[in-house]
Amino acid sequence: MSRLVRATGALILTGALVVPLAPAASAYAPTDTPVGEAAFTLTLLHGNDPESALLHASADPDFGGAARYTTLLDQLRDSENAGTEAGDGESAHRGVVAVNSGDLYLPGPEFAASREEGAPFYDAIATSHAEYDAISMGNHEFDFGPDVYAEFIGALPESTPVVAANVDVSGEAALAALEAEGRIAPSTVAEVEGERIGIVGALYPPLASITSPRDVVVDEVVGPVQAEVDRLTAEDVDKIILISHLQNITYEERVAKELTGVDAMVAGGGHEVMANPDDALVPGDEVTVHPGSGEPLSYPLVVDNADGDAVPIVTAGSNYKYVGRLVLNFDAAGDLLTVGDRSGPVRVSGTGDDAVEPHPEVEAQVTKPVTDYVAELAETEVARSEVALDGTQNPGVRTQETNLGSLMADALLDTGRRNADEYGVPEPRIGIQNGGGIRNASVIPAGPLTVLDTYSVAPFANQVAVVPEIPRGQIKELLERGVASAPAADGGFMQVAGVNFAYDPERTAQVVTEDGEVTTPGERVRNAILHDGTVIVEDGEVVDGDAISVVTNDFSAAGGDMYPFRDADFTVVGSTYQGALERFLTGTLDGRISAEDYPEGGAGRIVIGEKATVPSGGDDGGDDTDPTEPPASPSPSPSPSPSPTDGPTGGPTDGPGSGKPGSPDDGKGGTLPVTGGALTSLIVAAVLAIGAGGGALYLSRKRRSATGTGEIGG
Repeated sequence: MSRLVRATGALILTGALVVPLAPAASAYAPTDTPVGEAAFTLTLLHGNDPESALLHASADPDFGGAARYTTLLDQLRDSENAGTEAGDGESAHRGVVAVNSGDLYLPGPEFAASREEGAPFYDAIATSHAEYDAISMGNHEFDFGPDVYAEFIGALPESTPVVAANVDVSGEAALAALEAEGRIAPSTVAEVEGERIGIVGALYPPLASITSPRDVVVDEVVGPVQAEVDRLTAEDVDKIILISHLQNITYEERVAKELTGVDAMVAGGGHEVMANPDDALVPGDEVTVHPGSGEPLSYPLVVDNADGDAVPIVTAGSNYKYVGRLVLNFDAAGDLLTVGDRSGPVRVSGTGDDAVEPHPEVEAQVTKPVTDYVAELAETEVARSEVALDGTQNPGVRTQETNLGSLMADALLDTGRRNADEYGVPEPRIGIQNGGGIRNASVIPAGPLTVLDTYSVAPFANQVAVVPEIPRGQIKELLERGVASAPAADGGFMQVAGVNFAYDPERTAQVVTEDGEVTTPGERVRNAILHDGTVIVEDGEVVDGDAISVVTNDFSAAGGDMYPFRDADFTVVGSTYQGALERFLTGTLDGRISAEDYPEGGAGRIVIGEKATVPSGGDDGGDDTDPTEPPASPSPSPSPSPSPTDGPTGGPTDGPGSGKPGSPDDGKGGTLPVTGGALTSLIVAAVLAIGAGGGALYLSRKRRSATGTGEIGG
């Protein structure tokens, strides 16, 4: 395969750069094409991470949305096939392939519309209208377990295969049946104007650390992908695209460097925005800075593979905001000569000179019913509170215990305990919710709480995760991390369940590195008592005893906010943190938040001083609480856990410092509207929550069930 140079203006490569080592060109390619000139131009139209952002971009309703995206994709497909915008160095013999590299849906209000009784799979309808030649698996496809994913694939047209070379679905009956039908395969071959285009898929290997694949097994990337590329090459497929969902661009780079025979890669999972100086971006977006070089990511990113051949890597943001257009010029031997100068992201706009009209069928079949559903969330009551719930930030959930913080931590603990047996983990005894993950930034007045309120409190796609058997010394380190910045506001300030503790902000604060290594042990936590009366810290010293399981969200478990879990194994237990909150309100609390259990100012779970508040019923050392019953004062306890990763990136991109949209450290700050107000404000909050990627498993009492997926349908 020849080395690639990006074409600028009339620049094309000369014959000296063409090495005729690839298999013979298709019989349909011109046989008299001069050496060094393009014999075939392939336009690769691509998307990634639409993540159920079906209505529009979160920050601006004039951009994004599945209906506009579909129109733009159709327009680009037509113009590229016709060559109306063809540039210098392109061939008259041309064709188009369209792909998507995964995360086609995501827990949240828009996705939940599909879980209503009798509702279609709206994300599958939108995907079907895109008419992709292939799609990759993403991690979020497994957030509700393999059976829901199988349902999604079954709703797609048979002409849209799911490709994944390093994934074994044989342990899951529904997915295995789709594989037997050819709906899931390591690769596919698209026939384009007489040319055969191989499309190979790959998925993030430590998948189980960030979602719920159950018995789906994911292998390492390079070996299985290379084997599939070699198989296609042996069958005279001389143009090969890899569509992969590896969570961030540095992982994609590393894989590209180790492979041979791949002509281009479409990346997913990292939400990176690649662009060149003249490319128009959606308002609020910025070009992502490469984590290694510190330079903005141009489109494409070019990497030398194991043979020294250049491979362009592309990605196109997320949330239906861009269609990527990669123009690839091949010679008669099937070698990649140049990347067309027209290549780049094309934004999905509903305003200005580049505006497109929504696709009428997608508008009718997807946009309207999902819009109506989201509006109904503002009117769906899940509980009534006897007390105002404090979600303010400073002072508030980032500086001190609040009753809303305790409610959120109790919900995690409740779900961790409820689902422990199903997921084979010990019942957690402590629950931790980082204050930065509570996002309503307001006081919710006493009175009714709606589903939409739960999204404003817990908008991210964070999953409930149990970290089993944490040594007591490390439990103290976690508590120290939670108060290390006090009295300053910090997203890492923790709200807790299952434990009461006292701390002295005048004492030495913990110092920890980004990978969770404690360099200065904190001396602030003076006393800590579990709600069964077990003392774990006394006079600032750890009391010997058994390890303790913790429940938290997967962001914190993976080291977010520099919580020192230090790569401890954790298990996602079948619920988003929003879903846990809603389930706790409607089920365990039976729709009633009492002033006794959640008093204004907090119940004394976290106090300044030398002695922790003695938990109710805990002075005899016996555990007289039932995690399925409403809490009496300090309540149940959950368990967090960081995600193990063997991938080149050192961890999932939802971990610390990811900056991934929707993650607590995305750097955008900002707040959601005050909840409990007028319907209009609630609908605005819903739209923002959608963009943040919030997730729920329970959105109404009409919801249908899905087996083996924890909170779904419970």
